[in-house]
Amino acid sequence: MIYLSKSKYCQGKQCPKMLWMDRNKKDLFDRSVLSGARLEVGNEVGDLAMGYFGDFVEVKFGKHRSDMVTVTHKYLDDGEKVIAEASFVFDGNFCSVDILRVNDDGSFDVVEVKSSTSKNADEETSEEKKVKAVYLDDMAYQYYVLTNCGYKVNTISLMQLNKEYIRHGELDIHELFVVEDYTDIVKSMQSEIPTTLASITAVAEQKSEPLSDDYIGNRCNKPYECGYKAYCWHDMPENNVFDIGCGLWGSKKDKYYHDGLLTMEDALNAGVIKSERQIRQIETKLNGLPPHIDKEGIREFLDTLWYPLYYFDFETWQQAIPLFDGVWPYEQIPTQYSLHIQNEPGGELIHKEFLGKEGEDPRRTIAERICEDIPKDGCMIAYWATFEITRLRELAEMFPDLSDHLLAIVENTWDLIVPFNSGHYYCEAMGGRTSIKVVLPAFFPDDPELDYHALDLVHDGMEAANAFATLHEQTPEDIARIRVALLKYCELDTLAMVKILEKLYAISKYWD
Repeated sequence: MIYLSKSKYCQGKQCPKMLWMDRNKKDLFDRSVLSGARLEVGNEVGDLAMGYFGDFVEVKFGKHRSDMVTVTHKYLDDGEKVIAEASFVFDGNFCSVDILRVNDDGSFDVVEVKSSTSKNADEETSEEKKVKAVYLDDMAYQYYVLTNCGYKVNTISLMQLNKEYIRHGELDIHELFVVEDYTDIVKSMQSEIPTTLASITAVAEQKSEPLSDDYIGNRCNKPYECGYKAYCWHDMPENNVFDIGCGLWGSKKDKYYHDGLLTMEDALNAGVIKSERQIRQIETKLNGLPPHIDKEGIREFLDTLWYPLYYFDFETWQQAIPLFDGVWPYEQIPTQYSLHIQNEPGGELIHKEFLGKEGEDPRRTIAERICEDIPKDGCMIAYWATFEITRLRELAEMFPDLSDHLLAIVENTWDLIVPFNSGHYYCEAMGGRTSIKVVLPAFFPDDPELDYHALDLVHDGMEAANAFATLHEQTPEDIARIRVALLKYCELDTLAMVKILEKLYAISKYWD
């Protein structure tokens, strides 16, 4: 018999084969899909949330679930009113409740804690809605277990971080968190749970391995990436339909695949691919076509630029629980930047950089340094410039005395991703993608100076953010090494822009 927890139930809803793999081939799980930093944040938020309703007792995690259930019953018998990680089991279905409030009449108020931020439904992205659906499944499962154990659940709520909270002075956890009642929705989901439990446990308990083809699709990545994906996908045909990029939605790829369109060629021949960029990607891949170069389109972009050029890139740090005044949950706090300055075409590069001190709020200093390094009328280039522009506007709002200068920089910022997103340049090596870490090696495949993989310690933005977040915890020797690594990584981002722009000038024969 399989024993479920609330996380296993949600995994089973995403893909029941995950549960079969856990029982039979667990050694094949790719742990790289698990973010240690994200788990640490979740634990930090969960621990803080326990005190939201005042004094509490906590059921400590134990190797044996039965021990946790026993401790929970003892706390209930002792008359405890707030129990964190209260644990219950019904018919092999186990759950630990993040926060259990016991009312005077013996009924329960259940609170599920998540480290995400609360948003109105009309503000949510499609991905956030998918994750929120998992939260509802999580709460519905808990309600099912507790009510079948014979308890009356009065309310079941979701506690998330309040995106409107801005810290000023001491942390106010009653303002930091938002608690929303989902009792009615959770109740409406109860009738489907027995059927869902039966279907996912039937798959998990079968003797033979479930066919991978029945489970391959968008579910392998959403709402969370599956650690068994590489195993299930190992027989996928080359150039399969999921390799189509250029803006093709995952849900459409899923439909094409399950309609029998397994490869790019199948989808193209079926006439379901309409986008010019997607067609170009497929035809380039299948026929080994040379790079597509729209010289006129590239030149139109280059015409918008003027010298001196300021190639600019931010790195940021997000705090789930704000540490500094004026910070809201998950605000993108600029921690460093790299700047390459070029006064004329092909001219010498001047490099400037900034990296905040570990454990300190860097925003005022970084804003001042930007104003020193970039003039109001300078032509600034960023890659996916929306990110840099948004950060500059936030700094301008925070520091009114620097606002005019920062907003002038915003007005003179141009996005180097435009020629690629517009389809003015495409080659097979890009694989339907346009990020700087795809375009750079596509242009310069054998240049060790431009290889992110050759960097020490920090190779991407996530690693940079995590490195800075824990920098204050390191030894002086490690701090020195990590700071060098952070600077080198950010410097490569702006050097990459220099090289990419030079390539665009060359292939469009702009100066001819």
